[in-house]
Amino acid sequence: MRRFAVALVTTAALLGGLTSQAQASSEKDYSQTTKTDLTTKIIGNNTYSVYSSMKLVKVQKKVKTKQKVKEKYTVKTKVPYTKKVAYRVKGKKKYKTVTKYKTVKKTKYRWVTKTVAKKKWKFGKKLAASTDFKYSHVQAKAYKLRNKTRYYYIYVDGRGVGYVNEKAFARSSAKVVSSISLVNNSADSVGFNAQDAINYVTDSHGSLVDNDSVAISCKSTKLKISDSGYVSSKQAGTAVLTYKYGKAKATATLTVRSDAKEGISSANLAGQDTDLADKLETWSASDGATASSSDTSTSLDLVNSSNNYWATNSAGTEKAANMETFFYHPANLSVAGSPNQEGRVSSAVQGIDIYGQDMVSTNLDSGYADNREARGHMVYYNLKGRKKYNWQLIPSTKLSFATWLSYIKNVKVSPYMKLGHGQAVGSTKKYAYVVANWNRSNNWANSQELLRVNKSTMQVDKIWTFKVWNGSSKYPRIFLNADVIDDTTIIGLFHNASKKRFEFWKITRSGDKFTAKEVAATNSNLVSNSSEVQGFVWDSSFDFYYIGFNDYIFKIKAGLNDDASDAGKLLNYYQFSTGRETEGLASYKGELYLNLNHPTETLKFDHIK
Repeated sequence: MRRFAVALVTTAALLGGLTSQAQASSEKDYSQTTKTDLTTKIIGNNTYSVYSSMKLVKVQKKVKTKQKVKEKYTVKTKVPYTKKVAYRVKGKKKYKTVTKYKTVKKTKYRWVTKTVAKKKWKFGKKLAASTDFKYSHVQAKAYKLRNKTRYYYIYVDGRGVGYVNEKAFARSSAKVVSSISLVNNSADSVGFNAQDAINYVTDSHGSLVDNDSVAISCKSTKLKISDSGYVSSKQAGTAVLTYKYGKAKATATLTVRSDAKEGISSANLAGQDTDLADKLETWSASDGATASSSDTSTSLDLVNSSNNYWATNSAGTEKAANMETFFYHPANLSVAGSPNQEGRVSSAVQGIDIYGQDMVSTNLDSGYADNREARGHMVYYNLKGRKKYNWQLIPSTKLSFATWLSYIKNVKVSPYMKLGHGQAVGSTKKYAYVVANWNRSNNWANSQELLRVNKSTMQVDKIWTFKVWNGSSKYPRIFLNADVIDDTTIIGLFHNASKKRFEFWKITRSGDKFTAKEVAATNSNLVSNSSEVQGFVWDSSFDFYYIGFNDYIFKIKAGLNDDASDAGKLLNYYQFSTGRETEGLASYKGELYLNLNHPTETLKFDHIK
């Protein structure tokens, strides 16, 4: 037993010695790069320089040092001391102090300058300030250690940039939506996922933490959070949600509103007949036809020519509408091969909206969009001074750094957020919105979630849920396609497949309360093969609804601005062929836009008859 204990001690000492040796050897050369998993970094408020390179180099340096030189020499110095020197005055003996001289030894100092070899950190060119990338998608997978501080090599919107002090990141930080308002819904079988309120949570090095790693607690006398992180909205009440990871902590106030009848309305409009007789067919990605948003391949080669497409209308008039290239989106906005959804800003766009010079897009892979908790990123572009083609190259090094930086300052990427199907979007001067519904819900009676994103930060700052029922929970209305037309109004499109009709609903918010009203209906499926709607928008200037499929667009009278007696009437349709999937429609001041995927390209209608 004693030998065993001695062996343990000896082994421990040996391991300790090896460990200390390893540590010592690793500390000798800080120039070595330490690799990590590819992580998303959140830029904080402190400004630090970003350098093109950094390395530890040997330098010859003249150093002025104080060197001791010992010399023996004699110095005559008056040193007073008392010595009994007897002398008599009037017969009395007295003593006096006399000055003597002695030889002393001294150490003399002199300054010398000598040349020594030292190691010094050398930084490359100062490229930018860290705050230039505050709203970009920043990633890192390696760092160097200088004076015990990490300097990460960062990628910004997919392009490698340079090294920055980790103090530039928001470390051990949490940002959540402070106010969440839920509709009272006795039929909601799922509840509200508390993770939907997370903008970001970071660890001690500023890396984004997976939402599942964040501890969420609920303090309330009436509301509880399930083990899976959902809060039921079946009864009214208020709760404080606390989000915590390490030293990062944030809170949100969640309220379930009291009116259980909120959102109950009636679908009683007769609807407008059409003469289509379900004779039109279109294709969908599931048919395997041409390119689709499930294909996430991208190209960094510059597309430098415009596409121009013509459409034939319902009367057979060729060239009744013309679409041409307005803007090519970046090939991607994250490092190629990013291993997880949080870090990958998909090149697949599911929906767009345009307001003035601003465009927002919802970016998530279509396969993941089918997930009940579908999440992705919302991307903002300031298109002032827009160039059709060059923005595709943002993730590459084919643009000069100065040009690239000028583009980056006009692009903002939201944190990883709930998007749902991604085609129920809208924007105003200050905000972007998304109704994050699951496109495989089969029209369930659960609540629908509306997220508001502040365009200045691209962070979610408010969440509501609402419901729309035709009389009762037996007849819910779920809106996979919607247009948020102002800060208090949503126009939702509902396909009532059982009655072969499309319904248009106006949902109005007053404070936190939502009311719903059916405002139009069209008595037709529009297409015969049950293909999904790929885009929906209201043109406020001409008061038209546009419903988009992969090779058809239908123009329908809205009646929101004037006489609503013929609201829902089919005015025309347009057939075209792009060979790519339509993913979203947008309209601003009478201009109509259509989005295509792979490469992601927004088209603008030159005219439409």
